[in-house]
Amino acid sequence: MKHILTTVNSWFWWENIWMPANCSWANFEDHNGYVFPKPQQLFVTIPYAFVMLAIRFFVERCFAIPLANILGIKNVKRVKPQPNPTLETFFKECTKKPSQSEIRGLAKKCNWTVHLVEKWFRRRRNLEIPTLHKKFREACWRFLFYTTSFTAGIIFLYDKPWFHDIWHVWVNYPFHSVLPSQYWYYMLEMSFYWSLLLTLGIDTKRKDFKAHVVHHLAALALMFSSWSGNYIRIGTLVMVVHDSADIFLEAAKMFNYARWENTCSVLFVSFSIVFFITRIIIFPFWILRATMFYPLYYTQTVVLAYFFFNGQLLILQALHIYWGYLVFNILKKFIFIKHVKDDRSDEEEEDSFSDAEEAYMKNGSKNGSSHALLNHSH
Repeated sequence: MKHILTTVNSWFWWENIWMPANCSWANFEDHNGYVFPKPQQLFVTIPYAFVMLAIRFFVERCFAIPLANILGIKNVKRVKPQPNPTLETFFKECTKKPSQSEIRGLAKKCNWTVHLVEKWFRRRRNLEIPTLHKKFREACWRFLFYTTSFTAGIIFLYDKPWFHDIWHVWVNYPFHSVLPSQYWYYMLEMSFYWSLLLTLGIDTKRKDFKAHVVHHLAALALMFSSWSGNYIRIGTLVMVVHDSADIFLEAAKMFNYARWENTCSVLFVSFSIVFFITRIIIFPFWILRATMFYPLYYTQTVVLAYFFFNGQLLILQALHIYWGYLVFNILKKFIFIKHVKDDRSDEEEEDSFSDAEEAYMKNGSKNGSSHALLNHSH
């Protein structure tokens, strides 16, 4: 087994995969004031992810919760449905939204009314939908991170020549010394995406959940490959382009949860504009052009890392087109219906029980008769 792992490791780090012609890993040894990236440095991002989770806990507890209270977002506790093994088994194994014929069959089987079975499924579905308070806390954390990350990216890049002229990302490649600002920018972004993967099971799940998983994995693979191949200059540009639109998106979510509709609408329109400019125009016509075509002007031989790196960027672009389609649909509804709604999120269903229904939920099935409740409901 050890021999197999050694062989795989040697093949993975084969110089012909990562290095241009006439270059080797020996050229990436620090010398004469030049500091080069080393793949093993990225291992530290995993423990940093737990530090990021601790910061997130602090932000949500000390900033997001008080802000939610100020904005009037209450931490509502969901009412659990009466325990019923028959309905619970049907909910988990068959469907969460049974048809009317299935509801009638379940009502007869449980000796409940149809109305009670419908209410039970509504309550059970609502248990799996995060509260607005939880969604607000998550959005608030992401808003603060993206704002911090984007601001740091601009500060790190504004005086760099490749920020104004992207041709400079390939000048004297691969002998680019890693700047301290670039190092910490990568540590910040990678630890954040690792933390998102660690909390996938507890964070709010939306209809594009799988797309988010693919995005997080592609982002980590992209940052790993760009660091290992010393494509750091282009990597920092990719990160700053992506973070810009997310600031407006998370801010719009926060005000949407607070029912500030006008503010939410303004922020969502701002997000849509920034999203289409950065991810549908700048990313493919500025970033992708620089990574796919500009290297051919500097070398006649293309290494395998070139295809892997650009493959990850093309995956991100495919996700941009998919999300752009969703954003366009929401924007179209807003323009013609004057209503902004995130189609990826499930809505909580209205739940109201009368006192007689509550009593029946607790002991009606034990008494063996439902005629009194039927008459009362009628």
